[in-house]
Amino acid sequence: MAPGAQTPSSAAAERVDQLILLTERLTHLVALSAQAFEARRPQDAATYVEETGRLANLYRHESARIRGNPALIAGVGLAQRTRLVRATEAFDAVLARQSRAVGAAKTITEGLVRSIAEEVAAQRQKGATYGPGALPGPTAAATAITLNKRA
Repeated sequence: MAPGAQTPSSAAAERVDQLILLTERLTHLVALSAQAFEARRPQDAATYVEETGRLANLYRHESARIRGNPALIAGVGLAQRTRLVRATEAFDAVLARQSRAVGAAKTITEGLVRSIAEEVAAQRQKGATYGPGALPGPTAAATAITLNKRA
């Protein structure tokens, strides 16, 4: 073997170590994002979007590569495999937490938009009439705000 060349098991161990670090960093960023949503400060989560996206893409790529070729991590010891499993479980848990936080923020935002739209519609229906027996004129439909139930 050439000097500086890695054995297959040392290359696999290094790959797993790198995947563990990647997973832990991604978990940390998603947790920070979830905390921002839970604190009702989604603008703070925007700070992490770029790096989270970059790391998530790398994670997806590496995970698919290992799934497609399990030999890439063959020969890795039990302790290292256990660390990878634990890191992945923590990542899954924080993803679920973020999903709940984003879902709650979405529900709150939709409620606010709906309330504003209803208030605008109610104000338009009052109409401006003058004199005794005046009747409100026809009102235009509230079109300034569009509600999208899929958003």
